[in-house]
Amino acid sequence: MQLPFFLAEQVHAALDYKLLAEALRAAFRAGCVAPLRHVHAVTGAGDRLLLMPAWRPGEDLGVKLVTVFPRNRERGVATVSALYVLLDGASGQPRALIDGEALTLRRTAAASALAAGYLARTDSAVLLVVGTGALAPHLARAHCALRPIARLLLWGRKPERAQALAARLRDEGLPAQAQSDLSAALAQADIVSCATTATEPVLRGSRLHPGMHVDLVGGFTPGMREADDALIARAEIFVDTYAGALAEAGDLVQPLASGVLARERVRAELAELIAGKHPGRRNADEITLFKSVGTALEDLCAARMVLAFSSGEREGTSSG
Repeated sequence: MQLPFFLAEQVHAALDYKLLAEALRAAFRAGCVAPLRHVHAVTGAGDRLLLMPAWRPGEDLGVKLVTVFPRNRERGVATVSALYVLLDGASGQPRALIDGEALTLRRTAAASALAAGYLARTDSAVLLVVGTGALAPHLARAHCALRPIARLLLWGRKPERAQALAARLRDEGLPAQAQSDLSAALAQADIVSCATTATEPVLRGSRLHPGMHVDLVGGFTPGMREADDALIARAEIFVDTYAGALAEAGDLVQPLASGVLARERVRAELAELIAGKHPGRRNADEITLFKSVGTALEDLCAARMVLAFSSGEREGTSSG
């Protein structure tokens, strides 16, 4: 039997944001074994191999392989590449190969929108997306899929990219508007979703107003920072997983090391919110913050959904 390979367009078609968010809710509730991301230096020039395995004993097993080769910019190819290998959890036999970048974009955005359901005010209607990279449109679409967003604001360091992204999303029917002034955009926003590769803070605590929800997605190493100490000091903080965020997220690792943030102020991880072990947002005025670095549980959940969608298509039963 030939091993199926799912291309990026097939992955995007399979992973409806709302359905994926519900699948992730169920996956976090059920749990799985998901070791912390393995990072290996391939060369002395910054080339890295990342491995993200996850499994439920006897049921499902998978691993995402990610390469980060910074010098690929000089070669004219992507610096980050990813492939997901889905295996049978009982026999260990390969089941499918899946485009890892598309899988990551979809599951990351869906997880952010899922978390916002517990942490954002129920009347939140204005979404600001900070950043214009590959993840930005997915964050916009996912949040809009899970709640009625009346206004979608977009800001990036290069205004022309924000304008182009806004036009693209308007063509899809979303209420997108490019913003040239980040401070003015923050003043209007109920939810801020930030996806940048910044190493110096983009979001300032002094610019936030009561009742906001902040979603930090971009930083995934201890040296990356999207929010300043003032924001960390003002916010009620939640994470996708303790193990990942407290080891890898510069937005938390740095304030923890300096004493700005005490460990007990990290209130809950996403699984605890889903299980009802923490109420999430407790009043209309508090500022909530969700920091994610990604977990292999999400990859495994999304990969299973891709395979199930494909089977449904072949059988003519997909709800797609």
